[in-house]
Amino acid sequence: MQNPTGPQGVQPSSVLRFTPPATFGTFIADSGSNGLAVTPDGSRLLAATHDNRTVSSYSLTDRSRTTVAANHQGRAFNSPNDLTTGQDGTTYFTDPNFQRGNRADEQGGRTSVFRVRNGVVSLVDDTLSQPNGIVLSPDGRTLYVGGSNSIVKYAVAADGSTGNRTTFASIRTPDGATIDCAGNVYWASYEEGLVHVFSPTGTRLGAISAGRNTTNAAFGGPDGRTLYLTSGVPGSFGLYQVRLNVPGNHY
Repeated sequence: MQNPTGPQGVQPSSVLRFTPPATFGTFIADSGSNGLAVTPDGSRLLAATHDNRTVSSYSLTDRSRTTVAANHQGRAFNSPNDLTTGQDGTTYFTDPNFQRGNRADEQGGRTSVFRVRNGVVSLVDDTLSQPNGIVLSPDGRTLYVGGSNSIVKYAVAADGSTGNRTTFASIRTPDGATIDCAGNVYWASYEEGLVHVFSPTGTRLGAISAGRNTTNAAFGGPDGRTLYLTSGVPGSFGLYQVRLNVPGNHY
């Protein structure tokens, strides 16, 4: 993510690829993306793309781009920020206004959580202030969303619809999140520079220090037990890793 440019004040961004032990390369230049998720079949990269205010999908072979969610009832999203997808391909994403820049507000001041299933976009919740990170439980039955110094959750039905919102845990400035195969939730706190770990019941299990301004977390590595963290200060962000005893969720 780079500094805003142009009269619309949109932040340019690219997708980078990390090859262990220490090689970075540009994978998709000018992707216009923020949060990312790989589809369950491993063939495509889903991206919350604020450049054109959509959710996009990139082929991992030829890097071609298609649109997954263009708008809701004809109104442009603010700036899709993060997303998560289930085994059946249902994708949930957050839509704060952080990267909307100077473009018109077509959501009437609302910042929301949306669902896209079989090409149809539905509203999950438009009463959250600046929802950010979002993640599904391994069984796909619980949706977690971060915002306003708390993590909330929704029960998810078989058709992808969601129930009433309840509070899962308190956390300062929640940003990106991930989950392990046991259902433990890992949530980055931007201001604290920590990743807080919660059990599926909301019990705080501990925290991982990642330095200043921690923004996101994801599992990887050959056995899925490496937790990668993005953290840093403007102009000098880095990728960090820590080995854990439990692998991430692999759908």
